[in-house]
Amino acid sequence: MPGPPPSSSSNFSRSCSLSARARFGASSEQRPRPATPPPSAPPVPHRGHGPTAQPTLPTVDVVHELAAADLTCPQCGGTLREMAGQTEDAEEITVVERRFVLLKHRRKKYRCACNGCVDTAPGPRRLTSRPDRRGQRYSPSFAVEVAVNKYLDHLPLERQARVMAREGLTIESQTLWDQIEALATVLAPTYDALRQYVLTAPVVGADETWWRLLGGPERTRWWAWGVTRDDAVTYTILASRSQDAARRVLDGYHGIVMADGYGAYDALARAGPGFTLAHCWAHVRRKFVEAEPHYPAPCAEILELIGQLYRVERACPGPTPDASAETRAAVLELRGTLRREQSTTLIEAIRGWAHQQRALPESSLGKAIAYMLGLWPGLIRFLEDARIPLDNNATERGLRGMVVGRKNHYGSRSQRGTEVAALFYSLIESAKLCGVEPKAYLLQATRAALETPGTVTLPHALLTA
Repeated sequence: MPGPPPSSSSNFSRSCSLSARARFGASSEQRPRPATPPPSAPPVPHRGHGPTAQPTLPTVDVVHELAAADLTCPQCGGTLREMAGQTEDAEEITVVERRFVLLKHRRKKYRCACNGCVDTAPGPRRLTSRPDRRGQRYSPSFAVEVAVNKYLDHLPLERQARVMAREGLTIESQTLWDQIEALATVLAPTYDALRQYVLTAPVVGADETWWRLLGGPERTRWWAWGVTRDDAVTYTILASRSQDAARRVLDGYHGIVMADGYGAYDALARAGPGFTLAHCWAHVRRKFVEAEPHYPAPCAEILELIGQLYRVERACPGPTPDASAETRAAVLELRGTLRREQSTTLIEAIRGWAHQQRALPESSLGKAIAYMLGLWPGLIRFLEDARIPLDNNATERGLRGMVVGRKNHYGSRSQRGTEVAALFYSLIESAKLCGVEPKAYLLQATRAALETPGTVTLPHALLTA
């Protein structure tokens, strides 16, 4: 006899499983976790949650009073009198809508009785001094608003123009582009200085992702290169992913470069006495995660060993960007000690495991082992220098903003567009790494550059101001 039809709960469980499989497919780094025994007693469910603290929101007191008709006592007919200092308080978060205002600047004129001199009061500083006055109608604050909306919140200019139209401002996306392009010109010295600041770090991370150039007869794939230190990042968008492009990005850098196994970095490191290359254990781990469904037993062994490497690192996290020199030295000394005492043994175990395996060269396990052993000198370099991180994940996280922006506004329409995008992503992501509010930083850097052209304002200046 056929069995009973599946229940709705089993159908729901099956759909959840398929949904999870679609979201965490072969490219996911998630691995099944060992089952844990259920707790002896179920925890007491937490009912609701308290209000989230809002220390940065301005507070406005709104006083509510009884209407005159309600000041009569319903019991005796007497008059209700206010109880001094007695209120019943409640909080409410509301929104004050953005407003666009047309400011009319009236610059008064002055003259001498001799008619030998006529002077005019100075007006607001402008982003551009173009003779056709195009773009002079919009303030620097407006340009910063547009740049933050696009490169921090990933709103395309066409969408911004539609939002502004709903709020009462009629404007074209080309005009919005004119503003951020003029703003990028003003901030160019700061971008150049930030790039030099990143390249003075003893250890940097390097990575790249594709970027689309929409101008021309065909859509062209360009490449966004990111170079990161612990408190800053810079991007350069170039037409290729070649060794020459990598050389232009690193610009004669002397130090340690953390990267994945992409050959351009290795070729550049071997081409001359430049930088020392360190390699990323997260990329190695991903290779074995991909091979695990086909080789579960050996991959479980190596992934456990790599996991132990990361447990050592979690016991000695690196110094924060704002740490003092003394604190930084103490943290790095502790990290170096733990690596010598624990990580060295794990590295020997990992290498011994790799040489014991018998896998076909073209199998996923064979390729993962070959990838690891091919990068071995760079993978063990972290044992020699405590400043070297275990992986390049910080650089990959730094590219996340560009990837999200690429999905929303598809790339750039011109080569100048790639330069503007690289500039604003560099300044905004560096501000985020420093813990500085990006919009406040761009406003301060813009005002300083307009006050004295060529002035450089790095995000770190706001931390010490």
